[in-house]
Amino acid sequence: MKSEPHVYPWDQLVNDTSTHWDGVRNYQARNMMRDDMKIGDLVFFYHSNFKPPHIAGVAKIAKEGYPDFTAQDPESNYFDEKSTAENPRWFMVDIEPVVPMMKTVSLQEMKDNPALDGMKLLMKGSRLSVQPVSENHFRIVCIMGGLDDIPNS
Repeated sequence: MKSEPHVYPWDQLVNDTSTHWDGVRNYQARNMMRDDMKIGDLVFFYHSNFKPPHIAGVAKIAKEGYPDFTAQDPESNYFDEKSTAENPRWFMVDIEPVVPMMKTVSLQEMKDNPALDGMKLLMKGSRLSVQPVSENHFRIVCIMGGLDDIPNS
């Protein structure tokens, strides 16, 4: 799950102890949050739009997909007049921090690791804020980040 550090950084999630992941306005990412993410699933917290972009920690899904209320708030940057309480267009999940990376794992380090070939994040044109990660790629990145005790979902 991608976040820009100036908008919502890893340290803020740790301080807050949980947050809702709102504002996703891409149907493919929405579908993953609505249909695929289950309580206890682990996710990487990725800092995008940062030099260097990197994975800062591991979080977990604390609440499964539910309507994104920011889509119905006219004061929100994520307001969508077509999304209603009766027919919500956008969904979000809640996440909680699990563990910070002992060493952040940069995008370049991941690109340079042949064991991560095929990882969605590393594919050209891959710009979704929510992307799937295989169990194998998850383990490799955790090891790269210095997590000897890899979290289990």
